Amino acid sequence: MRRICVVTGTRAEYGLLYWLMKEIDSDPELQIQVVVTGMHLSPEFGLTYRQIEEDGFVIDAKVEMLLSSDTAVAVSKSIGLGVIGFADALERLKPDIVVLLGDRYEILAAAQAALVARIPVAHIHGGETTEGAIDESIRHAVTKMSRLHFVAAEPYRARVIQMGEAPESVVNVGALGLENLMRLKLLGREELEQSIDFRLGQRCLLVTYHPATLGSVEPKGAMQALLDALDCFPECNLIFTKPNSDTNGRIISYMIDEYARHRPGRVSVFTSMGQVRYLSAMLCVDAVIGNSSSGIIEAPACKTATVNIGERQSGRLKAKSIVDCGETTESIKAAIEQVLLPSFQDEVAGVESVYGSGQSAAAIKDHLKQADICCTKPFYDL
Repeated sequence: MRRICVVTGTRAEYGLLYWLMKEIDSDPELQIQVVVTGMHLSPEFGLTYRQIEEDGFVIDAKVEMLLSSDTAVAVSKSIGLGVIGFADALERLKPDIVVLLGDRYEILAAAQAALVARIPVAHIHGGETTEGAIDESIRHAVTKMSRLHFVAAEPYRARVIQMGEAPESVVNVGALGLENLMRLKLLGREELEQSIDFRLGQRCLLVTYHPATLGSVEPKGAMQALLDALDCFPECNLIFTKPNSDTNGRIISYMIDEYARHRPGRVSVFTSMGQVRYLSAMLCVDAVIGNSSSGIIEAPACKTATVNIGERQSGRLKAKSIVDCGETTESIKAAIEQVLLPSFQDEVAGVESVYGSGQSAAAIKDHLKQADICCTKPFYDL
């Protein structure tokens, strides 16, 4: 059997990998190995590795790497701990391929360990640009450490090839996240309200804001601008999901908790909603607000408007349902006003996704099963 090791470090990433993991696990010619790390193992972020186990997966290794701090120094030290932990895990598991998704620092640690161990890496969602975050550099670094590439759109495929990767190793499979919209049994409005114990009300907004680690605006000030803008819409109930374990993530979480504490009944806050409730909420709300990639990829497929704040997602392909704005109260307020207009909501209903049709998992699994897994690769010159 070909051993396929899937690494996951966050709730959102696992949500994207879920169907691929199911595809691998159900194939009699493949053996899945699951390694969890980062936020999954932290009580502060909900110990979300438990959800992976509840979904029926056996966790083959846990790599502890997350320090109890969100400073730049702590993140750098976490990467170092991660490299050490992944080195041990990969030596014990001896996978044939390591599957990594995205651009977070946990993934950088796993890629380094796999590279030195001469284990081929299959990278998902390469070639994208997010100019407002260090994720941009991490993503491209992991691309160069990888042997196989599964991208979400043709422009991203072209960019990976531009970086010197052989065209036959770069496959456009679309975005994995859209698979959840097709295959998960999502909740209706009343079911969702019962599940989260919160009334959506006449209007509701889903808010997810992460620190822009290379942004020009300090995260605390940007978050305050967002909260002040949301106060301009008292008729809108608000569902917040908390940020990842990035630098300055804790101050944003604290500000969200304080904001909610003074607005009981209007605001609900979640460390982790899980994919079913999060996507169900996305289908039910009037707009998604923040700077999460889910507002760029999943929201348009849900026919839900997005207000994309700041520079974190700059460079990504965007549907017409997405309104970009600056990190000021005035700019955010104007963007929310625009997406709530009935005329804009009518336009959103006709928007098509630019990230494929939601049939990525089986395609990736088939390529993993058949791919040449030699570690050496020539640089491809255009």
